[in-house]
Parts: sequence; C-alpha cells; structure tokens
Amino acid sequence: MEPKKFLFISKDALISDTAWQISKEGNEVKYFIESVSEREIGEGFVDKVDNWEKEVEWADVIVFDDVLGQGALAQKLREQGKRVIGGSPYTDKLEDDRSFGQEELKKHGIAILPYAEFTSLDTAIAYVKENPGKYVIKPSGEAQNKKGLLFVGEEDDGADVIRVLESYNKTRSDYITIVQLQKRITGVEVAVGAFFNGHEFLYPININFEHKKLFNGNLGPSTGEMGTSMFWSMPNRLFNSTLKKIEETLKREQYVGYIDLNCIVNGNGIYPLEFTARFGYPTIAIQQEGLNMPIGEFFYRMADGEKFEIKTKKGFQVGVRIVVPPFPFYDEETFESHSKGSTIVFKKPDYNGVHIEDVRLIDGEWVVTGRTGIILIVCGTGQSMREAKKQTYNRIHNILIPHMYYRTDISDRWYEDSDKLHNWGYLREG
Repeated sequence: MEPKKFLFISKDALISDTAWQISKEGNEVKYFIESVSEREIGEGFVDKVDNWEKEVEWADVIVFDDVLGQGALAQKLREQGKRVIGGSPYTDKLEDDRSFGQEELKKHGIAILPYAEFTSLDTAIAYVKENPGKYVIKPSGEAQNKKGLLFVGEEDDGADVIRVLESYNKTRSDYITIVQLQKRITGVEVAVGAFFNGHEFLYPININFEHKKLFNGNLGPSTGEMGTSMFWSMPNRLFNSTLKKIEETLKREQYVGYIDLNCIVNGNGIYPLEFTARFGYPTIAIQQEGLNMPIGEFFYRMADGEKFEIKTKKGFQVGVRIVVPPFPFYDEETFESHSKGSTIVFKKPDYNGVHIEDVRLIDGEWVVTGRTGIILIVCGTGQSMREAKKQTYNRIHNILIPHMYYRTDISDRWYEDSDKLHNWGYLREG
C-alpha cells in the first residue's frame, strides 16, 4: 500500500502508540490531544497539531480513540465523505450509559444479568437492604472512567456493598450521580471483540482475558487494566451468541472500528457485562503483536469499507502494563516527586514488543510524562500461552524505570479458564 495520511484525534492521549506504529510504517501522521495536561504524551514520537479541524481535508483517514461525544464528530465527518474510524452517538451511548447498553443487548435477544439503576446513592443503599445479595457496583457516565470506583461484592447479604455505597455517599455523591447495581454470578470472565468496516464484521475475531486488579492473584484496587492475554479465532459460539446479533445495527450506524463485549460465562449461559465501543487500551497494542500485516494498511482498508480477512498470527499474545506511582490513583505531588521525568532505560537496545503510553522523547531518551503513571505495554507472542508469557517477561527484564511495578501472573488464569470454556463449547468455531 502507498503511504497514507492519518489524523488521530484523542481526548486523553490514549492512542499515542498506534499513531507512532503507523508513522513508523512510513505513513504521514498528525496527532491532536484535547486534554491540556496530557499534551506532552507522545512528544517526539509523532507530529502534533493544535487544531485538528484544520487537518481534516489533508487526511486520508481520521481516527477517533474514545467515546464521550467523539461518536457525533465521527458521524458528521463520515457524512461529509471522509474515511473515519469511530462511532456514532448511538454507539457512544452503548458504553457511556451502562443501562442503555444492557437494554440494547436485551432488545437484540442477548441474555443479560438482572440490574437496577439509581440516581441516588441513598436509594441504592435502601435497595440492597431490601434485596440482600451479591452485587457489582458500577458507576455510570463520567464516573465510570474512574475504574477504582467499581466494586465487586463478596458477601451473601450485600453488607460489603452497603458499606461501600455509604462511603461513596459521604465522599463522592457529587461525582457519582448515576450508579448501577448488577447481580453478581460466578464463572469465567472473558471478552469477545471484533473489527467492523461500516458494513459487516471482519474476521478473525479476538478473544481476550483482562486482568483488572492491581496485584497478582486478582487482589487490590481495580485499575483500567494491568494486562491481557488473547488469541484470534474464526467466529465461535461466544461471538455468534453476542456481537453477531448486533451486526445489522452497527451497519445502520456505519460504525467503523473495534467493539468488544466483556462477559461472564458458565455452564448455564453467556452474560455480557458491558460494551467497549472503541479500541481497548492496552488491547489494541497487544492486538498489533498478533497481526501479520501493517496496521496502517489494516486501518485504511477498514475505514474504506473493504471486506477482507485480517492477516493474523497463529497462537497467543500477552501484554503487561508497566506502571509507576501513584497509579492507580491520582496524586499530583507523588507523581511529580517520584515519577515524572524519569528516564526509561533499556539494558540492551531491543524495543521489540514495547509499546508506549505516557511517554515522551527528549534528546533520544524515553521519559515518563503525563499524570496517570501508566508507562509501557510490553508484549510477547507464542504458539502456546506459556511461550507468549515467557517472551513478554523476558522483554520486561530488559527495562529499568525507577519505582516501576507490574503484575507477574498475566495469562496464568488461561490454563483453568480454557478448560472450562472448551468444556462448555463456547470456543468451538462455526
């Protein structure tokens, strides 16, 4: 493919790495970051612009990296005849409004777990007292971006859920204006995702396993993500029972990009938990390691509405996030004193499998920037999950960042989960 011109439009510098990867392939890239506090991210890796609207006519492909209103912008540009990767107001709402997403699943004939939504924390507390049980607390709207606010109840009578809701009521009632309580069930947590070209799904699909807790063994506070293991597959029962059923709706919306459903599955069925109607982070970086084609070519052909088979590697991919203090919390003083400006050192000049997050380039040195403490995604691949994990952690051992930390058990749950998923028949193709 001849080099193309890509314009990336980001709210919070989520897609810096993908912009960098596409520029390394010889394409022209311009990158706009809306958040002032995040604008140093990617500096030196990709060319930045201060006004993305002035670059629209220049671009062959325009890429949006989030929901929260970006779907309306994507839809408008698509109507003007531009090649756009992004959603619509409808697909934004699938993710931004948890209850809307659940009702749309139900409307499309997909089983969901019982849930209730509240605009008052007092009312939510009263509901649990009247209906004791295990629940998952899921703030909706803007508050859902603070992953540490999600809480998974453990106690049969819901007492732990009540205590957390009471704490939120005292300290965060102005911020948490909508909260969803979803019935908790046990099973395997697995996500099914696929890319859509505006008309239909592109194959293969992606099956992935997120690791959201901060510490090994799924302990500690919830984070956006600490690592993911995955593999590519042709359509299987998990996909056909969920995402496949919304294909016509996505076609109506002219959706272009990646869409993902996180699910709990057990021997009784598949229960979707929530949509991600955009690229996943760090999912998209790990997916790149599983491609056998340039990601710039992949994005261009998808945005152009072309039907093609995605060229992917056989086997498995693993990705691990490397973070620094105060992640997963926001503490400007701690970040400034312990982390910002730290140099990322490679013992050997080997950057294979290394993807950037909150990093900038200064005089040839990789330097920590931003404010979140999310620094790198380090990936590996292999014919087995063990091989992919081994390569990932070997690559991590080549990296030095002051105060860095990461989980060492990413992908370990696959060995038990895969037995269950195969036994229940959810991974069977066809």
